Amino acid sequence: MLDKKYLLPKDAVKLILENVKFRSLSSERVSLEEAYDRVTYDDIVAPEDLPGFLRSTVDGFALKASDTFGARESSPAYINVKGDIPMGIIPGFTISQGECASIATGGMLPEGADAVVMIEHVNIISQDLIEVLKSVSPWENVIFKDEDIKKGEIVIKAGKRLKPQDIGALAGLGITTVQVTRKPIVSIILTGDEIVPHTEKALPGQVRDVNSFTLSGLSIKAGAVPLKMGILRDVYEEIKVAVEKAFENSDVVLITGGTSAGLKDMTAKVIDELGSPGVLFHGASIKPGKPIIGGVCRGKPVFGLPGHPVAVYICFELFVRPVIEQMLGLKERKVKRFLKAKMARNLHSQAGREDFIRVFLEEKDGQLWAVPLLSKSGLIMSLVKADGIVYIPSDLIGLQEGEEVLVEIID
Repeated sequence: MLDKKYLLPKDAVKLILENVKFRSLSSERVSLEEAYDRVTYDDIVAPEDLPGFLRSTVDGFALKASDTFGARESSPAYINVKGDIPMGIIPGFTISQGECASIATGGMLPEGADAVVMIEHVNIISQDLIEVLKSVSPWENVIFKDEDIKKGEIVIKAGKRLKPQDIGALAGLGITTVQVTRKPIVSIILTGDEIVPHTEKALPGQVRDVNSFTLSGLSIKAGAVPLKMGILRDVYEEIKVAVEKAFENSDVVLITGGTSAGLKDMTAKVIDELGSPGVLFHGASIKPGKPIIGGVCRGKPVFGLPGHPVAVYICFELFVRPVIEQMLGLKERKVKRFLKAKMARNLHSQAGREDFIRVFLEEKDGQLWAVPLLSKSGLIMSLVKADGIVYIPSDLIGLQEGEEVLVEIID
């Protein structure tokens, strides 16, 4: 076990990531319908050109561009209409000099045509004749058969979380299954004599389970599958047995409670006994979340999270999410959303410690203000009420009222 000196979050995370293999999970093939939000395991290559044919971008008439050269309202070009091109049908004729065919947006150009004149630039004289009032250039208003993507080109690289538009593009290419990284299983173990299930009445001195629900939701959002292992008493043997079972049946283990320096705190000992290298850090220079434990045992990350709900949320986002993303092989990390606002009051911070302050946003006279929610980290409602979090770095001793800050928006 390393020296007990408290690490800054970035150093603590780096320590964990150095001991967890990138894309340490196996792959599986899923149907396109099941691939939303999954992480690609391999590069996906286009099996064909897209759209695969010359396609009109406007409603109008497909023709030879040279037949329109010099055309204008005072001197239109007269062109014979050879036919109509129904949507979704391969034209059964070719276009020769002096001929055109009516076409809708998305329709396939007939052989011989190299441009489309917009319907707005045409006068229809009869069923068989039009006059063109504006010239078009070769390939104007036309999408080439490989303009969207070429056969053999990489559509989506490995390590990308699939968005709805990605799935749509794959469907357009006729791809029906995708090789993705298996979702990691995250075991969630609650410890504490005072915790009771959320379905029970909490007696004085007891609290209902909050953390397993918060951690389950955060795990799902990160791309993992939560596995609740129940609520354990502060009995060493019971905790050890449950943690060992979780370790064998999951990829990440989260233990809440039992991380501070009290006599009943057994989490660090249990983690160390799971395997090498064991506990990598015990405590981080943050508020809330200072007592966090981070370890890796035989390649699997194991975390001891504080028992307070706000600290659990902060610690998951700072420490657990990056590890899950590395295990998935994700090359595009979650993009955080920020808004600029002014602090509504002075805030004090301790030098050498990183603070994460919950705030709600309030607009006054066209200016956005960040109002701190200065409740203790054991009060979950401060997260419910919060619009975002303001970060105070370790080299500052606070923020001044009216100072402009960046607020990280909570999804």
